[in-house]
Amino acid sequence: MEWKADWGLRARMGGTMLLLGLLYVVFVGVLASLGAGPTMIVGVMGLFMLGQFFFSDKLALRSMGAREVDREEYPELHATIERLCQQADLPKPTVAVSDMQVPNAFAAGRSKKSATVCVTRGLLRTLDDEELEGVLAHELAHVKNRDVMVMTIASFLSTLAFMVVRFGFLFGGGQNREGGAPVLVAVVASFAVWVISFLLIRLLSRYREYAADRGGAAITGKPSALASALLTIDGSMDRVPDEDLRESAEMNAFFVIPIKSGIVGKLFRTHPTTENRVERLRELEREMETQ
Repeated sequence: MEWKADWGLRARMGGTMLLLGLLYVVFVGVLASLGAGPTMIVGVMGLFMLGQFFFSDKLALRSMGAREVDREEYPELHATIERLCQQADLPKPTVAVSDMQVPNAFAAGRSKKSATVCVTRGLLRTLDDEELEGVLAHELAHVKNRDVMVMTIASFLSTLAFMVVRFGFLFGGGQNREGGAPVLVAVVASFAVWVISFLLIRLLSRYREYAADRGGAAITGKPSALASALLTIDGSMDRVPDEDLRESAEMNAFFVIPIKSGIVGKLFRTHPTTENRVERLRELEREMETQ
C-alpha cells in the first residue's frame, strides 16, 4: 500500500500544537493570578500533563464503558484488525469493545505502539463485514497520521480550562470585591482559553476526518465500503435511546460519526457532514477505477 503524507493535516497539527502551547502559557498566568506560586504551578501543570499523556486513553475508554478484549472473545474482530495493520504497516493496537448501543468507533493513544482501537457493540451489530472493515481502517488511519495525540492534548486543555471557569464561579462568588478580582480575571481568561481550544478542536477535527477517510480507503482499497458504513451509522442514530446518546456525546471529536446534538451541535460540529464525506469517498472511488 502506498501511503501519501498529508501535508495539509501535518500543517494543521503543527499550528494547533503551537497555539495550544501559547494557551498553556495563558493558563499558567491564570494560575498565577489565583495566587499560585512557581512551585505549585510547575507541580500542578506537570501532574496534569503527565496524567493526560499517560492516562488520557484509559480515561477515554472508561468514559465509554469499554474494556480490552482478547482474540478468544472476538476472533473475527482481531483477525480483521491484524490484516488491516499488515496492509497499513502498523503495529497491532489494543482492541477494546464498549457495551454501548450507539454504533460508533474511535482510536486513542499517544503513539502508534500504544494505540487502542475501540468499537461499540452497537457498531458490531449494525455493520456488515465490509463496512466494519472500512470503519476500522479509518481508525487505523488516525493512528498512522498521529492526529490522535494532538486531539487528546487539545481536549485535555479545553476540559481543564472549563473546570477553572466552573469552580471559579462556584467558589469566587462569595468573596468581597477586592479579593474576588483575581478570581474574576482567572475565570475570564480561562473562558477565553476554553473557547479558543474548543474552536481549535473543531477546526482540526473536521480536516482530520477527511484525511482518515482517504487513509482508510487507501488501506482497504474500497472507498465505497467506508461510504456505506458512514451512511449506515448516520441512519442508525435515530434508533438509539436518548440516554445512550447523551452519555457518549462528550467523545464526539473522537468518533467516526458524531452524536447528533441539536442546533448548537450543528453550528460547532466536530465533523464534516456525512453527505460531504460520502461524496468525497465516491469521487475517490471513481479516481481509483480510472487508474
